[in-house]
Amino acid sequence: MKTIIYWFRNDLRLEDNLGFAQACSDADYLLPVVIHDPQTTCLTAWGFERVGHHRQQFLNDAIKDLKSQLQQAGSALCVFHGKPAQIFLELANKLGDIVVYCQQIEAPEEKAQIKEIQDSGILVKDFWQSSMLDPADLPFALDCMPDVFTTFRQRIEAAKLKYAMPIGVPKQIPRLPTGMRDVALADAEPLNTTAVYFEGGESKARQHIEQYFERRLPDTYKQTRNQLMGKDYSSKFSPWLALGCCSARSIAHRLASYEQQHGANDGTYWLWFELLWRDYFEFLPFKYGARLFYAKGLSDKPISPTNPRLFNQWASGQTPDAFINAGMTELSQTGFLSNRMRQIVASYWIYDMGGDWRAGAAWFESQLIDYDVYSNQGNWLYIAGRGTDPRGGRPFNVAKQAREHDPNETYRKKWLE
Repeated sequence: MKTIIYWFRNDLRLEDNLGFAQACSDADYLLPVVIHDPQTTCLTAWGFERVGHHRQQFLNDAIKDLKSQLQQAGSALCVFHGKPAQIFLELANKLGDIVVYCQQIEAPEEKAQIKEIQDSGILVKDFWQSSMLDPADLPFALDCMPDVFTTFRQRIEAAKLKYAMPIGVPKQIPRLPTGMRDVALADAEPLNTTAVYFEGGESKARQHIEQYFERRLPDTYKQTRNQLMGKDYSSKFSPWLALGCCSARSIAHRLASYEQQHGANDGTYWLWFELLWRDYFEFLPFKYGARLFYAKGLSDKPISPTNPRLFNQWASGQTPDAFINAGMTELSQTGFLSNRMRQIVASYWIYDMGGDWRAGAAWFESQLIDYDVYSNQGNWLYIAGRGTDPRGGRPFNVAKQAREHDPNETYRKKWLE
């Protein structure tokens, strides 16, 4: 009898979850688990919490929703606190021979977690399932993928690739190992809290995605995506995508159905275009690996030392620039920031304040409810000129950005008064 532990990582969903579906197919007994690793709750090198309040709230919501869905399907979710390798060793001692199935994450810390589990003698099978495109379908090997996004996109479009077809929810979930239901029921319930703008969980993701398409918001996406305020100027899919409460493949499939019904337009294309940007950042680690996480990134440029006083000014929204302060205040109060403002405040920290890009990236990791290791790292490298972008950096003229995107100071008044 085969006992499989399915370890939910950043894939907190049942629908279009390749690894979970395979576990359901292969297992006689299946134990779904979530693990809170103490490494994620430690302080960063710059002295602040690695996972901030809003991000933790959203994660709690998502775990609670996943637990509810598993219970409705006749299963359960065990929530553990500790190092994954140690947790799985303890479960192996209790359950006998086990195999761990989980999501594949191509980032150094997440890969180190898998190696530590394997080194302890436990078999791990991980599944790549976070991108819109299947790597096997790409017209190039990932370790030879184009460095420049435009070339990457052109190769994808020339191959007429759109997305990989999503799969449904498993029809049946194998029974829990003997005695583990009581353990699941004894878990401390995640806090019943909600982030300011969004509530985590697969069911909330489905609701949001459906209302977005029903209201025909994709049609105006290109025109509104650089706005700073409101819920509808952009898709807001990113918080649920970040934790895997929905999949990029499912969104792309829904988008294709929408285009069949209403016709394609600039807005629908740009929505797919942004999902492709996300894929690009997800695939880069297959080519460059841990180099993307080096202090200098892929460049030889020296690192600017971080002045703690200046960093605190930036992070707390107390710089000499009101536009920057408004953005940083929104981030700290809501756990969210428009894509345009993310680029502006990142540029200001790097180029106007002379700060270490890694400190800014770490602050975003702490604060953003839609923090994603690939996109966060990729975008900060892009702005700092330490990634694959041939321009060698993307400094923004903050005054010009303020005039163009907040001409009446509406955004500044909202967050600073």
